[in-house]
Amino acid sequence: MAAHGAARHAAAPVNDFPTVDRVLYVQECMAAHPGASTFEMINKCSCALDALAKEIKYEDYVEMSTASKATTIGGERGGYIRDSEKLQAEIKRYRALQAKVNKGCFIGPADAR
Repeated sequence: MAAHGAARHAAAPVNDFPTVDRVLYVQECMAAHPGASTFEMINKCSCALDALAKEIKYEDYVEMSTASKATTIGGERGGYIRDSEKLQAEIKRYRALQAKVNKGCFIGPADAR
């Protein structure tokens, strides 16, 4: 019995993202693609997050997505992010990963708002 439990535990996903972050990612993805049906986008956006979770650790996702979103902050605080070569490289990597997983899950470009 113990060996069965250990094998089952070992099969758990390594880069499992917390549920709340999965929900937020899917909601943001769906909001960026309002023209498609809800059912279609739930599946496509969930697919994209699952693919992203296979590519990067959760901790890296948090850093990369936060930096990507923070580039729109005005003033000195936003300037720090925009001027940091390290953060810009991470933002570029994150956006490239997003483009890769979106393409793999048949998600078109986001609607301009």
